[in-house]
Amino acid sequence: MFTYTLTAGTSSPIGIALEEPVLVFAIAMAVFLAGPLIVKRLGQPGIVGIVVVGAIIGPDALEIVEHTDAIVLLGEVGLIYLLFTVGLELDLQGFKEAPENAALFGLTSFFLPFIVGTFGAMILLGFDPLAAVLLSAVFASHTLLAYPIVNRYNVTKNRAVTAVFGGILFTDTLALIVLAVVTGAIDGDLTVWLFLTVFANLTILFAATWFLLPPISRRFFQNFSQESYFEFLFIMVAIFAAASLAQVLEIAPILGAFVAGLALNRLIPQGGTLMNRIEFVGNAFFIPFFLLHVGMLVNPTVILDGFGTLQIAAFVVVVMVGTKAAAAWLVSSIQGYNASERGVIFGLSTGQAAAALAITLVGVDAGVFGEQVLNAVVLLLLVTALVSPWITERAAKRLALEREAGQGEDSVLDPNILLPLSHHAELQERLLELAFVLKGERGTNPVNVLTVIQRNKNERPEDQVAAVREELEQIAEIGGAAEVPVEAETRVSHNVASGIVQSALEVQANQILMGWDARRSFSHRIFGSIIDQVLDRTTLPVLVSRLGHPINTTQELFVVVPIGADHHEGFYEAVHITKRLAASLGIPITVLVVEGKTHQFERLFGLVEEDVSAEFEEVPQWDRLLPTLESRASEDDLIVAITPRKGDIGWHNELASLPAALSELPPESFITIHPRQGEPEYDRKYLRFE
Repeated sequence: MFTYTLTAGTSSPIGIALEEPVLVFAIAMAVFLAGPLIVKRLGQPGIVGIVVVGAIIGPDALEIVEHTDAIVLLGEVGLIYLLFTVGLELDLQGFKEAPENAALFGLTSFFLPFIVGTFGAMILLGFDPLAAVLLSAVFASHTLLAYPIVNRYNVTKNRAVTAVFGGILFTDTLALIVLAVVTGAIDGDLTVWLFLTVFANLTILFAATWFLLPPISRRFFQNFSQESYFEFLFIMVAIFAAASLAQVLEIAPILGAFVAGLALNRLIPQGGTLMNRIEFVGNAFFIPFFLLHVGMLVNPTVILDGFGTLQIAAFVVVVMVGTKAAAAWLVSSIQGYNASERGVIFGLSTGQAAAALAITLVGVDAGVFGEQVLNAVVLLLLVTALVSPWITERAAKRLALEREAGQGEDSVLDPNILLPLSHHAELQERLLELAFVLKGERGTNPVNVLTVIQRNKNERPEDQVAAVREELEQIAEIGGAAEVPVEAETRVSHNVASGIVQSALEVQANQILMGWDARRSFSHRIFGSIIDQVLDRTTLPVLVSRLGHPINTTQELFVVVPIGADHHEGFYEAVHITKRLAASLGIPITVLVVEGKTHQFERLFGLVEEDVSAEFEEVPQWDRLLPTLESRASEDDLIVAITPRKGDIGWHNELASLPAALSELPPESFITIHPRQGEPEYDRKYLRFE
């Protein structure tokens, strides 16, 4: 039996206002499903559907569903979760390389609306200075309502989008500082001490989250990397612990969640299982509840609430849209952004919800604003809920098409990887996660997992195959959780290496990724008979890895490049694999050039796709390589060695003993990349052409 409230004397056509939790939850799920599907048919972004339907069924329209405490709670949780994912998706490496871009956009996007709005509110609306300043802070900030759109089009790494994401640090922080100052001034506390308190609280939040959360998370991931649901629960604890800390410090919790996303950015690689779980739960549950909450705050009858409300609403909308457009144009002119990038940053920066609602409601409670301002800001939310996604959808689509056109028909961003696994292989999930990282976010080619069984006289082949297939099914489930297609195959062969090479031909693999257990193979040439035979029998690039820690906890990548390797016909592909790995993990590269000149390799690395931060150092002699790595690399670093096959250009006798030596270094994690042979034309696909 459900409970509902009939509203007497209401002008609502229905006035049911359901409150029964199960029924309300069922209606919410139906809204999350139907709302986006309906508006997409009308050519509008899907997230608008949830906001619009929320406004229609909410307490100020048809009153079908009551705006209960549960919806408010889940809406606030969704907002916090949204800001966390924004921090998590931010191209932190690109942000570090050009923080001035985020600062330029953030400061311009805040102060232009803030200054124009303050003087306009005082002159045109007759507001007193405190009310004018606070009203301007409302729309000088921005909420990334349209973030799911740029994520769907996979343009979150674009330089302009990164500037907007980083800019929110400046816009929302400044807006919340204005709020703290104005409320302090109302109480007569506008003093130097107030400013110092706000600054100190922000410093505590950033320092505590940035310096404590990553090492704790890294240790947790190292100990519980095989239990993905524990990893997800740990992330949930981290999000809301950071948000709670911000709240204790009298800072908006959304800022704490955003900083937590930044702090964990490098530990949760794109395309991995954990990232997929985070995005799935957010997009399917938490973020839609936030959008529903925003929709139910909207009062569709607000336009009937007198001329004062319409006047304030018109002022706020015109000034906000006009100044945000001017800020986007000004920043684009300075930074050289094209029309599509300018459209994306304009669309993203016009979204209003989080800080705008928080500041407005606090202003009403403090007596700075009246009901007319509240209604006007709610109307602003409705306008921006339509305008921001609409503009962003079209600009992001153009931006994605421009990127795809630039890649050309011979795109090499989705490798087809063959991953042979031994029946007794250790740390298989780490190898699979490495394959996901190498593929990146948007790959459609499968990871082909293979186990080759040698005939055993003491066991029937059928029983051997059945046992292996059961293990491979579990591996395939991991791929399903990461939304990466995994094709599992079991092959019976007298020679394991031949089975691997034959399978690579059949699935048309363009990379072979193999794991190596150093303890079992010292007596067999470089790696042991199987891996060495594969290297002898295929011309494909072969990656041999030994992972002593989860790939997502890697802090820095050291790349060993021997002199002469740059003349190998597969060199550029090997460099691309290395840079792709660093880009997916969001970590810097240190390139150690053995017996060569750094300026030469710095130029060659720059020719290869993927933009990552890289430093180059010369190692004058081979006997200095291991001491250099031992002194520089920590236990959470990864060493990658570009290693031509024996007899190829760039081969050195020291490379034969390098894997065994690397296994003894503190990282205990390394990958040797043996480049593709005999296809120089294929290698040119990885070069960028301006």
